[in-house]
Amino acid sequence: MEAGPVAVALCFLLRTDGSGLSVLLGRKKAGFGAGKVVGVGGKLEPGENSLEAACREVLEETGVVVRPGQLAAAGRIFFDFPANPRWNMDADLFVARHWEGEPAESAEIVPAWYRVDALPLADMWHDAGNWLPLALTGGEPRLRIVLNEDNATVAAVLPLGG
Repeated sequence: MEAGPVAVALCFLLRTDGSGLSVLLGRKKAGFGAGKVVGVGGKLEPGENSLEAACREVLEETGVVVRPGQLAAAGRIFFDFPANPRWNMDADLFVARHWEGEPAESAEIVPAWYRVDALPLADMWHDAGNWLPLALTGGEPRLRIVLNEDNATVAAVLPLGG
């Protein structure tokens, strides 16, 4: 029997300054996606809901404190890896405009601010361009991203049922 998809929560901190809207992303130092620029987040722990997981992951990965009430839903993405179903992920997306503290490097990521209109898509997972700009600008994407056999490039972008 195959396990279901991994439940994941991603949180994107947003700030506006003189150059416009920016998002906090991080360069992954190790593990799944090492070397890529990724969103802050990760797997839900047993008994945890998506909001709690997003807050915990932001704290663990950046040292920033964000509370569930400061998060706004920003979409849901199902990452479908037909060649490696163990990697399937069901990700709840959140944005936050208020938090406590300044982002700092952790064992997992090196955080950095990127302008939303100039995202580092070439350094990210291939699928990010299909949903990240929408999630950061209020579009709340609900998509199923089907990956190719290489587990990296996108085969299809479909509406998420249910």
